[in-house]
Amino acid sequence: MKVGIAGTGRMGAAIGERLLAQGHELVVWNRDPGKASALVGKGAALADSPAALARAAEVVITILSDAPAIDAVYRGKAGLLDGASAGTLFIEMSTVRPEVERALDRDVQAKGARMIDCPVGGTVGPARDGRLLGFVGGAAEDVARAKPLLEQMCRRHEHMGPVGAGAAMKLAINLPLIVWYQALGEALTLCLQTGVDPARLMDIFADTSGGPNVLKTRGPAIAKAMEGGEPPLQFGVDLIRKDLRTMIEEARALGTELPLAAKALEIYDRASQAGWGARDCSVLPSYWPKHGKG
Repeated sequence: MKVGIAGTGRMGAAIGERLLAQGHELVVWNRDPGKASALVGKGAALADSPAALARAAEVVITILSDAPAIDAVYRGKAGLLDGASAGTLFIEMSTVRPEVERALDRDVQAKGARMIDCPVGGTVGPARDGRLLGFVGGAAEDVARAKPLLEQMCRRHEHMGPVGAGAAMKLAINLPLIVWYQALGEALTLCLQTGVDPARLMDIFADTSGGPNVLKTRGPAIAKAMEGGEPPLQFGVDLIRKDLRTMIEEARALGTELPLAAKALEIYDRASQAGWGARDCSVLPSYWPKHGKG
């Protein structure tokens, strides 16, 4: 299949590697062409604009940082919509509010093209291995057309409803994990004085009823951070903050509040101001034991 990817940051690049390995013909675009060079070196073609990418591909995947980036890449000069045609299917994988996806869907349909939203759970490693968890919103016939690609990118994908439903579910599944990082930090303040090795602590927590699945994969990185090390960057603290702001905005639009998420955001804002923003999110449980006093 001829597949385009607009946005070749860490996740976009990992998804691109996966699709190249599955035999697809890949064309890529990034605002900074240097960030697409690794995929080009592995056989992808480089488009000189989003419009050119859309014209060259049957299916276009976008995984962008936020709503303004979506607006620029789709609706900007020589944007994806300028190159869209009746045969184009967009798979929009960014983590944004549902209304952003619904508004984009209206513009895509005005061009005669089709779209689904499919934000994913997982980081770079699962993306390379085709082990993401996808939450899909869109018409049944569009989801069916995307299914071969979704099955190659995701270990599981769930059709949640119309466009925007995938975005809503992604915000929902991210919230408990993000808040849990702070809860773990608070728990550590109660037991670090025991002197137990951090790796052993993570193993114990993982075996309790309060230990989430993430400890199975991220426990070593959390322990490394507790010992003063620097885990490799998979998903940054500032991206965590962006997601929390998005969740809180969506809750307000729905007429409710997220008090735990709001408090976690306040603390992670402090961490970012202290220089932790560009670090991997696995460092967050270490922040409160070190900086939570006073």
